[in-house]
Amino acid sequence: MLIKFETKSPRVKGLSFHPSRPWLLASLHSGVIQLWDYRTQLLIDRFDEHEGPVRGVCFHSTQPLFVSGGDDFNIKVWNYKMRKCLFTLSKHLDYIRTVQFHEVSPWILSASDDQTILIWNWQSRQCIATLTGHIHYVMCAQFHPKEDYVVSSSLDNTVRVWDISGLRRKWDHSGMQRGHGGVGMGSLDDPSRQADRMFGQEDVVVKDVLEGHDRGVNWAVFSPSMPYIVSGADDRLIKIWRMNSSDDRVWLVDSLRGHSNNVSCVLYHPRQELILSNSEDKSIRVWDVVKRAGIQTYRRDHDRFWILAAHPRLNLFAGGHDGGLVVFKLQRERPAYELAGRRLYFVRGNTLRVYDMDTSREAAVLQLSRSPLVKAGVTPRRLSYNAAESALLLQVDAEGGSYELYPVPRDPFAEGGSGGSTADGRRGSGTAAVFVARNRFAVLVKSQNKILIKNMNNDTTKTLTCPEPTREMFFAGVGRVLLQTEDKLMLYDVQMSKKLVELPVAKAKFVVWSSSDKDGMAAVVARDSVVVINRRLEQLCSVYETVKIKSAAWDKNGILYYTTLNHIKYCLPNGDSGIIRTLDVPVYLTAVRGNTLYCLDREGKVCLVSVDITESMFKLALMQRRYGTLIDIVKGSNLIGQAIIAYLQEKGFPEIALHFVEDERTRFQLALQCGNIDIATKAALEINDPAVWAQLGRAALRQGNLQVVEVAYQKTQQFEKLAFLFTICGNNVKLGRMLEIAEKRRDPMSCFQSALYLGDLRARVAVLREAGHANLAYVAARVHGLPDLVEEIAEELREQGAENLPPLPRQSALLSPPPVLYRPPAETANASWPQLNVSKDYFAGAAKVAGAPSAAAAPEGSVLAGAEEDDYGDESAAGWGDDLKLPGEDDDAEEDSLDLGSDIGGDGDGD
Repeated sequence: MLIKFETKSPRVKGLSFHPSRPWLLASLHSGVIQLWDYRTQLLIDRFDEHEGPVRGVCFHSTQPLFVSGGDDFNIKVWNYKMRKCLFTLSKHLDYIRTVQFHEVSPWILSASDDQTILIWNWQSRQCIATLTGHIHYVMCAQFHPKEDYVVSSSLDNTVRVWDISGLRRKWDHSGMQRGHGGVGMGSLDDPSRQADRMFGQEDVVVKDVLEGHDRGVNWAVFSPSMPYIVSGADDRLIKIWRMNSSDDRVWLVDSLRGHSNNVSCVLYHPRQELILSNSEDKSIRVWDVVKRAGIQTYRRDHDRFWILAAHPRLNLFAGGHDGGLVVFKLQRERPAYELAGRRLYFVRGNTLRVYDMDTSREAAVLQLSRSPLVKAGVTPRRLSYNAAESALLLQVDAEGGSYELYPVPRDPFAEGGSGGSTADGRRGSGTAAVFVARNRFAVLVKSQNKILIKNMNNDTTKTLTCPEPTREMFFAGVGRVLLQTEDKLMLYDVQMSKKLVELPVAKAKFVVWSSSDKDGMAAVVARDSVVVINRRLEQLCSVYETVKIKSAAWDKNGILYYTTLNHIKYCLPNGDSGIIRTLDVPVYLTAVRGNTLYCLDREGKVCLVSVDITESMFKLALMQRRYGTLIDIVKGSNLIGQAIIAYLQEKGFPEIALHFVEDERTRFQLALQCGNIDIATKAALEINDPAVWAQLGRAALRQGNLQVVEVAYQKTQQFEKLAFLFTICGNNVKLGRMLEIAEKRRDPMSCFQSALYLGDLRARVAVLREAGHANLAYVAARVHGLPDLVEEIAEELREQGAENLPPLPRQSALLSPPPVLYRPPAETANASWPQLNVSKDYFAGAAKVAGAPSAAAAPEGSVLAGAEEDDYGDESAAGWGDDLKLPGEDDDAEEDSLDLGSDIGGDGDGD
């Protein structure tokens, strides 16, 4: 048994698996109903409206409902999405032991200590049948999964089989009585029929009464696929009954003995010929229906078992005991397989089979029916194939660990592969067995902490002592093995008997090596993590999952693909990972060829899964900087999306992300990240947002692109910054235009600032006079030696009543314009100053050459639009080049060609 999940709680009396979600309902003796996610091992919800213990619980097969019954004599129907009780059904007069939904009809079946069994219509919320006949507590009642039968067990030592076909004929699947327009309950509640219902419903009749147990019967259930009933009782026996549909007879087939206390619950395996039972002797037993013998036993030290439940579709079971519940599997579902070149060897049932990936042919290689382990129903855990000797090692966990060595036909398809030969294998004891040479294999004996080197005759040729206590061993190349200790993984050379290196990795389940000798990588897979290593046992990366990892396989490009319970994912050598597709059911990945994944399902059948690996190939090419491959991927696929854009930004490739974006704001931000002012300007023109222009102005200023800075300042009306920009570049013509515009805007501060930058003394004096500062105007005119203006201002001051003219400062000096920091040559008057060196985008140039989509094409007039097709080789020294052609500017424009007035919003020339 493989324990998957355990909880600690008060005594669990009822269990039910959800048919499609990974949920389990548990009803407790404390009166609480718990809803668990057994996959993530989290408590999802709890419901506690019952007063007293809750003994029965059941999910509906299609609706978001479940039903519960408890010691408060009430049946409650719940909606788990709404997280509340919808209604309560009350008619029982004692404890309710079990409740169950019908698979098709809107019925609920309930069994009670009041010695009755009731069938309810949960849509009309009324009782439609009362089954009487038991003379003691009714411990269990169950619908037949396919036929119109009900089986019940009671402490009166009997099992009763009820025929409900009459009731079924009166009701269709929606609970409506045939021939009536309203709800069918109206006719059943007719007073003329109440006398019949008091002593038994004529629509339900007793098919048979099974008497064979000596004490009270706790549980009885139908087989899902065979005409059998199994029952468990306080006489410690499990009895198998056969039903004969032709003459309505039911007779005892056999009794199973083994429990040492009361049998609490029994059930049939949904898909195999097995019976599971639990008991107050603190054990769960598994019985072979054909052999009528026990094959497995699971015991607890202190807790008695009370209830069992089976998942309707999966190999999952649950048992409730005094201290909580346990979810378990009977056997390992991961098939044993080994990939040898183009052939896949795997075990299905008791047959070793081979699948050829080139021809898609499958053949049986060996019949393992003679193996005592296979006969005992033990599933092989691992398979190791030796192509040189055409031999096979089969490893199982039974009896403390053992292996079997088989010779394998070199050409299994020679005779059509119809049935496979039967061979006796050489058997030995050991925890793990792997081939380490052409004619040698190593066996780990965990109990002795030794490694035995054996030849193909299964004879020991060498004995080695493990350097540390070892729990598992994996293949690591010729002459080497990986030893898993409690907390680390060791690379051990069996020829030199020496530990080479170690890595802190714990609880590895299996190791998958890449097929490429050049890469030499391996994936160490644990329960919920993957660690990628190289042959020197150096860790390259690791990936952690929240759910269990099922399998893994490498492709020829060095990408690791792995499967979880519900996804197929990939992992690159640098640790980047992602989801390829979701899975309805788990599969086990064996090989990857292009867009096809070769998998095995839980039944051991080969299935081919087609996937789109474009994303993983794109990221790998980006990691390896293979830009030609990137261009091919962009041309032939559709990778546009926020995820890939965010990935490119995170990895420092905004210039490549630019080629996937259509949203202008995103394009603008990416262009700024990669320093592409051309594309950023084009996006800003489309967006036309002041905040965007301000951001563009700052970025363009850092690169020295004065033309873009000028436009950005115009768009945001930052006149002070614009005037300062013209000043440091010595552009007096545009400064003069700024002065004219400031006068039109009647902004004295801007006028004075522009006049100051220009060194226009008369303009500064005029601004001061117009602003009403005649004293300051007089001082400025006198200091700067303007006698005509001095006399005019002095006369103006006298007219205003000033007795004395303003005195001059003791240390007065001329205020001159600031020096020009950079003046472009006269022949290139519109050129920017020396720009920040920004590397050219190789991807953009290569995309242009290759005819890639023009999503990131540069605006007309930029360097990218006019560059030569092969001018992208020197990435380190190249700059963006020519200036951007701004809107409204001719190629042969002079310095004063930019119409500042139109952009700033002035009121014309005043005429």
